[in-house]
Amino acid sequence: MSALTLPVVPLGTSGPLVGAQGLGCMGFSEVYGPSTPAQAQETLRAALDVGITMFDTADLYGDGGNEVLLGPFVRAHRERVFLATKFGIVRQPGRRTWNQVRGDRAYVRQCAEASLQRLGIDTIDLYYAHRRDPSIPLEETVGAMAELVQEGKVRHLGLCEVTGPELRAAHAVHPITALQSEWSLFSRDVETSAVPAAAELGVAFVAYSPLGRGLLTGALPDSSELSAGDARLAMPRFTGEQARTNHALLGTVRAIAADHAATPAQIALAWLHQQSRIHGLTVVPIPGSRRSSRLRENAAAAALTLSAAELSALEPLAAQVVGTRYADMSSTAAARE
Repeated sequence: MSALTLPVVPLGTSGPLVGAQGLGCMGFSEVYGPSTPAQAQETLRAALDVGITMFDTADLYGDGGNEVLLGPFVRAHRERVFLATKFGIVRQPGRRTWNQVRGDRAYVRQCAEASLQRLGIDTIDLYYAHRRDPSIPLEETVGAMAELVQEGKVRHLGLCEVTGPELRAAHAVHPITALQSEWSLFSRDVETSAVPAAAELGVAFVAYSPLGRGLLTGALPDSSELSAGDARLAMPRFTGEQARTNHALLGTVRAIAADHAATPAQIALAWLHQQSRIHGLTVVPIPGSRRSSRLRENAAAAALTLSAAELSALEPLAAQVVGTRYADMSSTAAARE
């Protein structure tokens, strides 16, 4: 497995070449249970070894701690690492919860400066607005981000959880390189307007939670076994009867995995990779592996090809999933469709 090297793909029409899979780094700091700095560094090094070059973080993760954690690794491998971070979600001091999104010009600049300091670098490769601020015109937020590009503090701009019309409005202010939203076998609402708009504009799609926050791995324990700090305990898809219904949907995924001598996670990622051809845009999944063994396993999915019959068998699953992605969906694109 150590000989595996991911292919590279263009990050949309205006972006650089990156590995066909990225790494979501949030889990190194919080949300899905305990992790250690040593484990994180081992996984980060393994990612580079298999050809992962895009590393995704945010000022929200670990209340800035995730950027601090990544800083030494990014600096040590700066020529090989494409670093993406985000701003916009305001966290309550000392707590995981948040109840505000900000996209005003002053806040954009404040956050960018703070992220650069925590990371210890001069330029952010890809800077996302983590969510849209409903109280501020999107054009103002993107305009402020564009100023950072002009000053050399940011190379490329991205948006998270926006609709197709919102993406078009933003792109008219400054080219958007990547749209990041949840997209997986179990979450396909982005195909309504966001994916077609991204394909039309030449914007890459960076898919977060491509494994359904663990549901699609087939290895997720019952919710009663999740650690007390696991954020999934508050997510509808992981509780009670809804969780049992969703676990049952894995039968089709497991059967296809068995035919390929693969894991359910690899089938889910292979499905997402093939959406690039189906929809006509670059798709880069960013599974959040915390262990190097899982990371290598996930990366191998880029070499899998599903048949038309297998894709057809997987097609109905998303419509059968019960429970929303978050308990509060108000800040997602789905709420504005």
